[in-house]
Amino acid sequence: IKQAYRKLSKELHPDKHKGDKGKEAKFKEVNEAYEVLSDPKKKQAYDQFGSTDGSSPFGRGGGGFGGFSGQGFDPSQFSGGDFSDLFESFFGGGGGRRQRASDTRGRDVQAEVVIRFLDAVSGMEQMISMKANVVCSDCGGSGNESGSTLVTCADCGGTGAVQRTTNSLFGQIRQSVQCSRCKGTGKIPEKPCRKCDGEGRVMEKKTVSVHIPAGIDDGQTLRIKGEGEAGQRGSASGDLLVRVRVHQDKRFERDGDDIRGSLSVNFVDAVLGKDVTIETVHGPITMAIPAGTQPGQVLRIKGKGMPVVNSSRTGDHYVTVDIVVPTKLSREEKRLFEELRKT
Repeated sequence: IKQAYRKLSKELHPDKHKGDKGKEAKFKEVNEAYEVLSDPKKKQAYDQFGSTDGSSPFGRGGGGFGGFSGQGFDPSQFSGGDFSDLFESFFGGGGGRRQRASDTRGRDVQAEVVIRFLDAVSGMEQMISMKANVVCSDCGGSGNESGSTLVTCADCGGTGAVQRTTNSLFGQIRQSVQCSRCKGTGKIPEKPCRKCDGEGRVMEKKTVSVHIPAGIDDGQTLRIKGEGEAGQRGSASGDLLVRVRVHQDKRFERDGDDIRGSLSVNFVDAVLGKDVTIETVHGPITMAIPAGTQPGQVLRIKGKGMPVVNSSRTGDHYVTVDIVVPTKLSREEKRLFEELRKT
């Protein structure tokens, strides 16, 4: 293998074929092949890749590396095939073992809802309607007509996989791929359901009740397990992914789990102190403005912010005080301020 690598690497080196994209691509493939063959773990994976009849997937050589065993890397076998696809098929599953029917699972469905700011504070139930594949009501998702059953797929013999032969860098290679007829399950309906044509699902309108938790933030996505599209012939359903958009409220500014707002206070009240009513996301409360409050001072109302999702904790409400100074005074007010200044 090392000798063959050095030979091909020298023959195909870009410095000898400047501007030849084809030679450059083959040079890269040779390097990738050598990297795999030089790694004991990757080499073992190739050696263990089998087929239903127990023959080597590499067509020739019989030692797990057709074209390499006992005769070195034969340059005539170099076909310039898609090496990355080859690796993917090798490591995706082996030989005659039943293939995992992953693509029979229902697909995920995406939806978006818009809620009010205060609904994000309290949480709510939201009904979402959509058109999606649902379990066939006639066959219950089995894909069979009443009284019939599933039978072994004739195309794959029940393994869920069929053999495909391709020509590649390693010579002729046999690969195990998922059966397109049974989608990897190894079974097909004996008499397909007439309503769903044996799929076990039909396209219909469905409505799902989604719980939106208290404290959810704008742009967050909820995953509702199993509420996406139904899978083929009883396979698992996909999920429903709901993106939540929250309308802003001019009275409140969200800062993580906290709420921030402002309050205009008469300068006399700021000097002497006063109890005032503050609007929070949990409703109005009475708060004390301490005597001597300064412009821009921030007051904290503990536990009156946003709920923390799936927690008993709650953020705080922060109020920035804006002290209002009068621009016009009556004669009496001006006299009183003049006397105050003299004291």
